[in-house]
Amino acid sequence: MGDFERYCIKPNSGFHLKDIDPDEIHDWKGKKDDARERQLALRAELVELQERMYAEGKQKLLVVLQAMDTGGKDGTIREVFEGVNPQGVKVASFKVPTPLEQAHDYLWRIHPNVPGKGEIVVFNRSHYEEVLVVRVHEWATMETTKKRYQQIKDFERMLSEEGVTILKFFLHISKEEQKQRLLDRIDTPAKNWKFSAGDLDERKLWSKYMDAFEDAVRETSTAYAPWYVVPANRNWYRDLIVTSTIVETLKGLKMEYPNPKIDLTPFRQQLMAETE
Repeated sequence: MGDFERYCIKPNSGFHLKDIDPDEIHDWKGKKDDARERQLALRAELVELQERMYAEGKQKLLVVLQAMDTGGKDGTIREVFEGVNPQGVKVASFKVPTPLEQAHDYLWRIHPNVPGKGEIVVFNRSHYEEVLVVRVHEWATMETTKKRYQQIKDFERMLSEEGVTILKFFLHISKEEQKQRLLDRIDTPAKNWKFSAGDLDERKLWSKYMDAFEDAVRETSTAYAPWYVVPANRNWYRDLIVTSTIVETLKGLKMEYPNPKIDLTPFRQQLMAETE
């Protein structure tokens, strides 16, 4: 994964969220324009790799995005996947469970949305809400939360064994950055629609959310479904990390365009023989 492998949380690493600064840009200080050029080049690679993936029809990629409110999940999806073939890329957003979903186990609504062969699926929020918001609001006990860590790992292991490649990204912003983004939503008329009074209620629980994210990442980052904790105060750096990680992962799948099932030579000859 190159330069950004540092953000991959190794299993049983004793991870602490404080070890990753949301403001970090590492070697890219003063190089925002260079980063933008690199991002555009990576996105072009992603478009070609996704086309190859869709044509080959063998591989499956699941991208999980989690963040606090204003963390940039929507912006990441727009920036990373601009220009891809919409037939082969889907976004699944998981909001408050419906009564029907609440009547089933918490993974019931997740499983139908995992990628099929040749697909990339992006989860905008995910099954991790059950060990994040549910934990923070104490709608489940810590005993239940700990059981769910193992259930989630078992679920993701099953997906991996069935051929799904899994990448999980926590977009890590600071509390001060969230404040500025919330103010921007209030002060910018075109962004007013994004603001919710409930965001301020959740903000009051910031420290509890940080504890919940830290534990979830530490307990469920595995070799087959790794977590990347992405410094996300600067959108351009966030996008560079996520795009680079996805591109390098797809390149590692060694995908090929399928060979034609029939000899195309006669059809070429037929077309060349046509007269205007």
